[in-house]
Amino acid sequence: MPYAESVSINSRRLRDGARLGPDRFLLNKLACNLIVGLNPCEREDKQLVHFDVEIQRSGNVFDWRRLGQHLRKATEASSFISLEALASLAAKTSLVLAQAPAAIVTVRAGKPKAIVFAEAAEVEITRTLSDYPELRRVANKLAQPLTGNLNLAPLLRSVGHTFEVTSDKMNTVALALGSNIGDRFANIEAALQILEKWHTRFSGGPGATIEFHVVDTSFMYETEPMYVTDQPKFANCAVMVRTNFGTHSLLLTLQMLESQMGRVKGKRNGPRPVDLDILLYNDEIIDTRAPQSRLTLDNLSEQLVIPHPRMAEREFVLRPLCDMVPDWIHPVLKRPMKDLLADVMKTKPADEPPMARVMPFPATSGIHNPPIPAYPQYRATATHWVFPAKGSPAPHKTRLMATLNATPDSFSDGGSHNATSSALEYASKSVAAGAAIIDVGGYSTRPGADFVSDEEETRRVVSTIEALRESGDIAVSETPISVDTFRASVARAALEAGANCINDVYAFTGPEYPLTKSSATMLREMRALAHEFAVPVVLMHSRGPAGENKDYSQYSSVLEGVARELSEKIDAIVRGPGGVRRWLVIVDPGVGFSKTIDGNIELLRRARELTEDELPGGTLNSLRGFPQLIGASRKSFLGKILEEADEHSAYKGRETAASERDAATAAAVSTAVQQGAEIIRVHDVQMLGDVVRVADRLWK
Repeated sequence: MPYAESVSINSRRLRDGARLGPDRFLLNKLACNLIVGLNPCEREDKQLVHFDVEIQRSGNVFDWRRLGQHLRKATEASSFISLEALASLAAKTSLVLAQAPAAIVTVRAGKPKAIVFAEAAEVEITRTLSDYPELRRVANKLAQPLTGNLNLAPLLRSVGHTFEVTSDKMNTVALALGSNIGDRFANIEAALQILEKWHTRFSGGPGATIEFHVVDTSFMYETEPMYVTDQPKFANCAVMVRTNFGTHSLLLTLQMLESQMGRVKGKRNGPRPVDLDILLYNDEIIDTRAPQSRLTLDNLSEQLVIPHPRMAEREFVLRPLCDMVPDWIHPVLKRPMKDLLADVMKTKPADEPPMARVMPFPATSGIHNPPIPAYPQYRATATHWVFPAKGSPAPHKTRLMATLNATPDSFSDGGSHNATSSALEYASKSVAAGAAIIDVGGYSTRPGADFVSDEEETRRVVSTIEALRESGDIAVSETPISVDTFRASVARAALEAGANCINDVYAFTGPEYPLTKSSATMLREMRALAHEFAVPVVLMHSRGPAGENKDYSQYSSVLEGVARELSEKIDAIVRGPGGVRRWLVIVDPGVGFSKTIDGNIELLRRARELTEDELPGGTLNSLRGFPQLIGASRKSFLGKILEEADEHSAYKGRETAASERDAATAAAVSTAVQQGAEIIRVHDVQMLGDVVRVADRLWK
């Protein structure tokens, strides 16, 4: 591995496989450049330090690369006076990554040439989790696996949910999809739905025994054309597939679908309605060209080469793959996809525009007939949002979601907009003030709110949505609408009435907490509905009633609890056959729902970490890269803060109605913008829109 001399494993087994003791994982001579030492001359320049790390733990899998990366990151950011303190930091970092309650870590830290006539000055220490009081909670968590709400997988299996497609005849395939002619996003969605619903009525298809399951998707990207630059921008994505297609049958099928959807063979790398490429097929290496013809890539026509021969030079291929399988090893180059992407980014010209993520919103009318008879109709694209790709320096604007509660008892504006005329007036003012989407709700989630039947909730939201779509204000009638509901029947009626998005405060699992079999059934129903309509979804973290279940002591922080609990739901929603496309998911940490005042403040302060690559402890974060919506508008925790008296002034605190908390909301909104939130949900769009515009200039 980079920066280390070697890695090794020492394992003792009996013939039956039983262990004779814990395995020993050894990382040798990890080189780090850092500040360490007491003397002024030692603190001027970074010095080379070598680390030898031995981890005793049970378990067959260990990510050496992540250990090396975290050790370098942690130690090189330090500036200890003693080598002993530095070794202790390395041991602590290693214990967290070992993820084993009984792990024993030995670290040897050596400072070459620190002493005349000696090879190095070294210190060696041995530590366990019990040596670090701040890690006791981690130790307890590892020793006692979490139960209760983190129990979604078995519940889903109990209601027939399929996580994986398992069969000896099934193959794992990575496909790239692109389009830059016509309705790019609808073209890609249509191609995927056609392949997912494969059957014998496909003209020229290979028969009813064929299976094709999309089991994971990347984000969608808008990219500048490559090679031939005088053409429109592309929409690009990638998908992971489980299929019993053979390689040649799959290639012929994809080419036939391209042709049926309007692709005409012509200029190489030119524009096309849809482009379907096989990137990976299991770990196989295939090249149908004659051996003497393999020195060039100019003779690929009518040939099959797997892995795709140009994928290692294409950001628009590697970045989508890294959304799904960053650690997949390239069969030829023997390197993970994330490393290949890093290589491409190092050589990317500074003036080349960054890739941007896109989220399409399907139209509420204009149903298109598919290019191939007998396949389900699909919707045209009404509009799309553009977000910067992760790590992009490109400036961008935060979007505003206007909150339109068609209820008589909402905590903030109950009764204000449950008449059509007032709803239209609010929508018109909000859109004029900059709202990018209108969120229509018909069932209040405030603590103690009255029960509302499915029929009544449907009546409220459908009548409001229909009025918005029929508005004489064109700006209002064309603005995307989300329906704020956790019921599949209400969501379907709203989508059929003109909504473009689902906003679910329970992330498809309903209001029961801890989760039950009913929660799993609701997830399956909402997931299938969102997949059918191919609409964006906002998935929020919550734990039943908003004012309850605020204990996160089983986690190292509230942020970790939110990330882990929401990750489990989103994994089930996005991954597996029939999942929601990754490019259509927005995450919401659920500020104000099942959190204490301090918990809400922590989420706002650390919101950016929710979608970082790794969770606390170094594990890969399933929420990495998702756009984030934050809704703190007028929430009760803001009111509780305003009730607190000042220690050093005459302010004694005051009680506030929800409508009096817009100024307090402004502070939370500014923090959310600074933390990178892509969408802010507010009530007063005019006032909070001003806050967002200034915050954007400050932070984005």
